[in-house]
Amino acid sequence: MFAKIISPTSFPFPLPFRYLKPFIDFKCLIFANFQSATLKPYLLAVKRTLQAAMCLENFSSQKVERHNKPEIEVKESPELLLNPVIISRNEKERVLIEPSINSIRVSIAIKQADEIEKLLCHKFTGFMMRRAENFVILRRKKIEGYDISFLITNFHTEEMYRHKLIDFVITFMEEIDKEISEMKLCVNSRARICAEEFLKRVINCSKKPTNCRILT
Repeated sequence: MFAKIISPTSFPFPLPFRYLKPFIDFKCLIFANFQSATLKPYLLAVKRTLQAAMCLENFSSQKVERHNKPEIEVKESPELLLNPVIISRNEKERVLIEPSINSIRVSIAIKQADEIEKLLCHKFTGFMMRRAENFVILRRKKIEGYDISFLITNFHTEEMYRHKLIDFVITFMEEIDKEISEMKLCVNSRARICAEEFLKRVINCSKKPTNCRILT
């Protein structure tokens, strides 16, 4: 079926953009469907693992009386820590789930294809981590090798629904790529407008050197 579709590159003469747009939209739709098809099993694996690992209970410290701290953070008793799980979609996208008896730590590595996405991801996650108290389960400092981390304790599961906490993490993973892609498009469009205005001034300056004024 798809082999019979005429490609715009098969025409011997260049076509206007209005004729090429349906082909471009068709390719974008296929790519988006492919991305969602590969993302769904990845998110499903993360969701099932979180459901299995989020069996938390109130457990006091075995070394300090009347202290109750997340064992995954203090790591004073190795017998209270479970085996960490890494779920990887590719080399750049992965999730580290570290469960313990009274807490679970989730670290997420976000896809970063180029330098712009790395900068945007760093700024975006830094903005969120500086306001971690507003997100309740967000960790102020990320785990090394990952971009952002969440810490869920037994107090969170006592006050909030577990399936809602899991849905929050999954929704965050779904939306973070869209947010970074939209910010990247905005940056590129603004850079294009700035370059056009700058080149217009350069051209006008070359035509009328006496009235030249380029803002720097």
